[in-house]
Amino acid sequence: MSDRLLTVRRDPHSGEVLACGRDPEAHSILQRTDWVPVERVHETYHRLPTGLDGVEESRLATRAVARLRTVGYHVDCDEEFDTELQEQHHLPLGARILHLAEQIRAATTTGEVADVLTELTAAHDGVLTALDDVLVATAEFHEGLGEPADPHIARRLRYLAEEYLQIIRTDLSHTRNALSDRQMTHPGRRTCTNEVPATERERSAVCACPPPPRAPATPPPPVAAAQRR
Repeated sequence: MSDRLLTVRRDPHSGEVLACGRDPEAHSILQRTDWVPVERVHETYHRLPTGLDGVEESRLATRAVARLRTVGYHVDCDEEFDTELQEQHHLPLGARILHLAEQIRAATTTGEVADVLTELTAAHDGVLTALDDVLVATAEFHEGLGEPADPHIARRLRYLAEEYLQIIRTDLSHTRNALSDRQMTHPGRRTCTNEVPATERERSAVCACPPPPRAPATPPPPVAAAQRR
């Protein structure tokens, strides 16, 4: 529970609005609410962007409190940021891509893993193709910003897309194609049927796999609950 506790307060010395907490999901929510991460030797916290007026600072801090509480965090905050509002929580793109890793960990055949890797390596609409386009678009954006360092940043982004990302895409595509050709079941993985084989001498034997999670109980309708009272 200690990781689910956060503070959102204005620092009395610097006047900055800071959010402190240790949970990675909270860090992601704060970043998606326009906060800036600050990494120190012993901690990582978040601050608001520079150049905001007091009204905008209060708006972003209040919104962060609302978003964090929506997903179950306990937030200790200044009174000006306190709110009972909650925001609808959408599954971020990164979480959906992480689901691909879960599918690979649960896979029992080379074909299943190849299917997952196809989502990354597909030539027209794979994840890596999209990431390449994001890097190029960000490079194009920097080329017209006008600061002395911007052309260098643009060149660096194009280099990442043309060199490093290309290596990853090539190697991963080769891995995907090789797995497609192998057409085999992983020798160390098998699908559990939760059944005892007919040849098992100890008929009292049961599957050692953990039971599936229980579905949460459905609360009775308000009318029925009122009748019982």
